[in-house]
Amino acid sequence: MTGRRRWSTEEILDTAAELLRTGDAESFSVRRLAAALETDSSSLYRHFRNKTELMRAVADRILLAAMDGHRPEGDWKQRITALALRLREAFGEQLQIATVWGRYGSGGAGSRLVMEELLQALRASGLPDDEIPGHYHRIVILLSALITSEAGISATTSKEYEQAMEQFRVAVLGADPERFPALAHFARDIRPLAADRRAAFEETLAAHLAHIEAQIP
Repeated sequence: MTGRRRWSTEEILDTAAELLRTGDAESFSVRRLAAALETDSSSLYRHFRNKTELMRAVADRILLAAMDGHRPEGDWKQRITALALRLREAFGEQLQIATVWGRYGSGGAGSRLVMEELLQALRASGLPDDEIPGHYHRIVILLSALITSEAGISATTSKEYEQAMEQFRVAVLGADPERFPALAHFARDIRPLAADRRAAFEETLAAHLAHIEAQIP
């Protein structure tokens, strides 16, 4: 009787990433991954202690890819902006894994590279050392929220998008001006969530960095 094939850690992560790319984080399970590899779940637990550890490893590979070849350039704001856009682009190609990162974090080598660059950039800003951890934490939360929300919108099907747009038009353009006077006034200028995502991403980050800059002694 032929024994089951032994899969490497990288092969397991490749398959997990593909399942997440074509499915969703909610339905993903170690059992489904094992079935895709034609093995049993116990063999996967030799590589990862649980599903959370596996998910973190998948997300960390995206961070490693984003940091591959990265060279810090410019002032501290330019460095943070460049890093943020690299993360956005990397997770933009792996939409479901963006939600994994937002939920589980990482903690691996890729995560440490991102943390190091953010902390070094904030140090270069002239902020006192005791204020840097707090600002770092808020930037990470902001980036995670922006990238995860964008991934959620980008993952919708064309049919779902059309339905959402129709609901948006009804809710905004059809608003009763007596009950919703402000909404009716701005209705033709209000944009749906899916519009101008990159511009909104950059402007939100720029505003936050300007807020930090105003606090530098």
